[in-house]
Amino acid sequence: MDNIELPIYNSEGNETQKIELAKDVFGGAVNEDAVYQTIMSYNANQRKGLAATKTRGEVSGGGKKPWKQKGTGRARAGSIRSPLWRHGGVVFGPHPRDFSYTLPQKIKNLALKSALAVKLKEGRIVIVDDVSISKPSTKEANKILTNLKLDGGKKKDTSVLLLFDKIGLNLRRSLRNLSYLDVGLAGEANAYEILAHEKVVLTRGALLELTKRLQK
Repeated sequence: MDNIELPIYNSEGNETQKIELAKDVFGGAVNEDAVYQTIMSYNANQRKGLAATKTRGEVSGGGKKPWKQKGTGRARAGSIRSPLWRHGGVVFGPHPRDFSYTLPQKIKNLALKSALAVKLKEGRIVIVDDVSISKPSTKEANKILTNLKLDGGKKKDTSVLLLFDKIGLNLRRSLRNLSYLDVGLAGEANAYEILAHEKVVLTRGALLELTKRLQK
């Protein structure tokens, strides 16, 4: 396999140099099974599991027997909160539960490598030297992304994931109001968010950290 190289851009959108990407991170085959398992796990872990119903023992009232057992001509009844009655309890209804589960780290890493390989083949990975802002300014942050042609143009419909190795408070405040942009850390990136965005932007530091993380 040939060497994998991508240009590095500065904040003005000019190419400054090229950087070689690790083949074992960005150049591997796409494992669809690992990606599927990881996305299913991610979605399951996002579920709140708060749906709840009350059983006959939890519904208010119903402590007194409605009528005597025999002699009324009606069916016997022990509580007005029986599941057979209106406003009664629910049989086998949902209760709060935890839907989350974990996957082996090897599968998650394989899925992340596959996601990066897909984005690279599609030409949707951009490397920037660094993104720095001296004081909180959404206008300044948007200008940098416009220089890099990542703002989606007039339609503003491009979803961009910008990954850092670390991010300061001023920069985070500057980027948080851009509707087309999501910000994250390379050490916490996962396959789901890589695939969910049209373009993935990595700072040089984020690229090094992501490579180091996936080569362990």
